[in-house]
Amino acid sequence: MLSDALLLLLGLVLLIAGGDLLVRGAVRIAGRLRLSPMLIGLTVVGMGTSMPELAASLQASLAGSPGIALGNIVGSNIANALLILGVAALITPIVVSTPSLWRDGGVGLFAALALIGAGATLGLSREVGIAFLFLMGGYIYYAYRQERVGAPHSAACDRAMAMEEIDRALIPPEKPEGRLWVALLLFVAGLSLIVGGGSFLVNAAIAIAKDLNVSDAVIGLTIVAVGTSVPELVTSAVAAYRKQGDIALGNVLGSNIYNILFIGGLTGAIAPTEVPASMMAFDLWVLVAVSILVMVLALSGRRLSRTEGIVLVAAYVIYAAHTAGLF
Repeated sequence: MLSDALLLLLGLVLLIAGGDLLVRGAVRIAGRLRLSPMLIGLTVVGMGTSMPELAASLQASLAGSPGIALGNIVGSNIANALLILGVAALITPIVVSTPSLWRDGGVGLFAALALIGAGATLGLSREVGIAFLFLMGGYIYYAYRQERVGAPHSAACDRAMAMEEIDRALIPPEKPEGRLWVALLLFVAGLSLIVGGGSFLVNAAIAIAKDLNVSDAVIGLTIVAVGTSVPELVTSAVAAYRKQGDIALGNVLGSNIYNILFIGGLTGAIAPTEVPASMMAFDLWVLVAVSILVMVLALSGRRLSRTEGIVLVAAYVIYAAHTAGLF
């Protein structure tokens, strides 16, 4: 049991470290291809920083463990909306842009409902995965157009900005710099760490579920989901500390959109899997409920206060305890 826990922790560390190296290399490569900084932020940074979650879900699906594959996605989104956003609001109250909340919160809510619809019909099939990826592409295109015309920042842009604030190396240089082979080496090294880390994490999570005599969905919804959400927790907390509450909120909303449409889409397209019945009966509806709750709380006073932050964190503790079977 202890060795499995250490392997799971090692897997998480490799996933996060590999994701960082991969994005650094990809940003440099994209810069050499003369892509615009805005486009690099929306695609390379936004998608690249989702690699830990993607690796965990994809490898779990390939290993025949839909509980971990879908649990990671659904559990991460619930943790984002309750735990991470709650912690950010505790650090500093978050002022909310109503148009942005309706737009990006609405897209996240639609994505959650689309996942429920998929689970009730085809499952996370190849057709559903491809459809999700088309929706993801449409959202990125829309976000890109919004930024070009000077509209309020989209959640996709806020997500990239939050990551770039934490790691300045992710900011695309104005002029290509460094050697191309170094960028390629960083990319390959990061990809290798992600593949290895994902394998360690998934195998350890399956073993821990057997040792504790619980379903793999429980491990996916809690330990794996929170572990792969650590980068979002750090970036949102730092943004809140710097009084950039709008970026903290956008990072959470953007992460939830990427998790379902990008990670869920690629997982379905490459390794189709079913949506576990337990998640269809409870956890996905919890995700829908908390998505609506965040929008209601934010719109009630056009801000998320520290008191509401306490409510969100407490709600996550209750959810996690219930999922773990503590009551």
